[in-house]
This record gives sequence, structure tokens and C-alpha cells, in this order.
Amino acid sequence: MKKRTFDAIVIGLGAHGSSALYHLARRGASVLGIERFGIAHNLGSSHGSSRIFRLAYFEHPDYVPLLRRSLALWTSLEKQSKRTLLCRTGGIYLGRPDHPELLAGIASAVQHDIPHEILNARNLKRRFPQFKLPRGHIAMREPSASVLLPERCITAHIEGALCAGARIRTHEPVTTWEATPRGVLVRTAAGEYRAKKLILSAGPWMPQLASLKLRITRQLMAWVWPHKPDLFATPRFCIWAHHNDDGSLQYGFPMLPETADMPGLKVALHRREEVVNPDTINRTAKPEEVAHVREFLTRHVPAADGQLLAIRVCMYTNSADSHLILGTHPDHANVIIASPCSGHGFKFAPVIGEAIADLALKGTTRLPIDFLSPSRPGLRNSL
Repeated sequence: MKKRTFDAIVIGLGAHGSSALYHLARRGASVLGIERFGIAHNLGSSHGSSRIFRLAYFEHPDYVPLLRRSLALWTSLEKQSKRTLLCRTGGIYLGRPDHPELLAGIASAVQHDIPHEILNARNLKRRFPQFKLPRGHIAMREPSASVLLPERCITAHIEGALCAGARIRTHEPVTTWEATPRGVLVRTAAGEYRAKKLILSAGPWMPQLASLKLRITRQLMAWVWPHKPDLFATPRFCIWAHHNDDGSLQYGFPMLPETADMPGLKVALHRREEVVNPDTINRTAKPEEVAHVREFLTRHVPAADGQLLAIRVCMYTNSADSHLILGTHPDHANVIIASPCSGHGFKFAPVIGEAIADLALKGTTRLPIDFLSPSRPGLRNSL
């Protein structure tokens, strides 16, 4: 590649980096994307065949305007790429009626006029017999919730970026970067590249690139073959999440035979306990982890507790307050940070790419991202 100077360089081409590359290239910027592995790889945080898209956001109601814009952009990308990226299935969120996160999701739906309904255990069993809830538990149903297909989403963003003139360097880890008022310099094992702006979106490898308080945690995804497969295919089943008493979240997806690249029913656990190094992470399931999947299914989704087909490992890149980080680097006006996702960021990818393009090319954005600023208290390392 002869060209070595660009308007912008994007490091990391997962969920947010691929979107940033797409939006920058589509606006006519000369942009280079650098990825330490290949496109849509399975070694970071942006794989696993499916991701949840939901509007009733228990993490914080300020996310909802961004989610609505993100949904519009996902729909636009579907049309532009001529491939299915979003499967509308609806969603069910379950737990004790006083669980703070379940209550926060209901409050978010009420505040933003998101269609929803509350079901008691009896009504849930009648309409969704797949679930077995303890007496007194409730569920919130969100008809607009959907399944995103992450590998397809990344591929669509990358193809759109390449068609618009973006350059890409894969299997090329970044060794160092420097920023001065005149621009940025990025070094890899293969050479040096310069640009006016730099976007850092390297997921679990962000601690090596940005001075932020980040915890990388190991997460498990499992696929099982239900005893009654027909019960768990669309349209009879939907995405779901169970708010556990210990603060973790068990969640899963319907079977999507027309779009899935894995057979069976996917179930996973959202937690932030096991801190790991992304270069030495154990990608083999432990017996107690398999037992945990079995125990949960036996108690709450018994008809799904069939043969185990596969287990895959991914990572969360967690901020101190579990919110996304998006904005200009506190020390460098020409560097933009777009990470971490803290386990709930994939659904925002297109709107984050749009915000990055705004910041890189205009220096500001009308999108409501101030609450995600890298300069907010508690994020900087004391170096």
C-alpha cells in the first residue's frame, strides 16, 4: 500500500471501528482501518452469531435517543447491503418485581413511550410456556426488541467502507501511536501511518492503547439443542433476559434457522467477575460453567435443557461505571475513544460510527453523547 497519510486512522475493526470506517468513508474522508486479526474474527467481543437490540434500557434512559437513531441506521444499512441484519422477534425480561434493573427497564419504557406490557407468572406461562418462573416473579414484554447478527453487521459496514474507498490493513497489530497538534503517527510491525485524526476502538486491547480504567472479563456463550425445538424457534419464541438476584443476567435468543450460522438455542451469562488478559484468556469451558448453564435451564427453561452443542468465549471491556466511553481523548484533541462497550454496546454500533465521523470531521456532534465522555470522573488511570 503506497498511501501512508490519511484524514483518519481507525484502530480496531470490530463493532464500533467497522462502523466508524463506514461513516467516515461514506462522507468522503480518506480513512485507514487497522485490525490485529481478520475481519469479523472470533477472538474479541463482536462475535457469537447474535446480539440483543432493545429500546427499554435499564442501564440508563439517556441511551434511548441513541438507540432510536441506531435502529434507523441499522435499517438503512440493511437496505444498502441487501442482507438481513436485524430479526424482529420481541423480547421478554424476567425477575423479581422489586429487582432494580427490571424496574429501571420498565421506567425507561414509560419515560420514552416504548410499547410494553407487564405479565405475571400465570400470564407468562400461558403465552410463553417455555419459561418456568417462581410464583410472584414478573416479566416485561417489549414487542420491538430484535436480534442483531453481529458478523453480518460488521461485514456490511466493512464492505460499505471499502466500496466508498476506505483502506484496510488486517493481521497487523499496532505497536505505538503518537499525537501532536499537527497530527497523529501510528506504528505497526509493517510500517508507519499518519493522519489528522485517530480513532481508538480496539475493544479488549484498549488498555494497551489508552490511559483508562478498564477491566477485561471473560464471558461464556453456549448453544444447546432443546428437547422441544419447535417451542424455541421464531415466531413462538423471542429474545429474553433473566435478572438474577446476584446482579448477573442470564439471557438467550430464539432459534433462527434461516439466518443462524450455529444450530440450536443460544444462552449466555452477563457478569463481570473473572478479569483476564486478552492475549492469554482461557477459551475452554470449565466443568462448573457447563453445570451453571444446565442448572439455570433446568430451573427456568426446562424444555431447552438438551444436548450441549458448543461453547464459545468472548470478552467484555468494562468501564468503571459500566457505561460506554465515547468522545475526544482527555489529553489529545485529535484522538477519539470509542470503547469499551461494558457488555452492552454492540447495538449502538451505527450511531457510534456516526458520532465518530462527526467528531473527526466537524469537531462536534448533535448526538446526545456527553454522558459518555472519556473525561467524566473516575475513568482516568493514576499513572
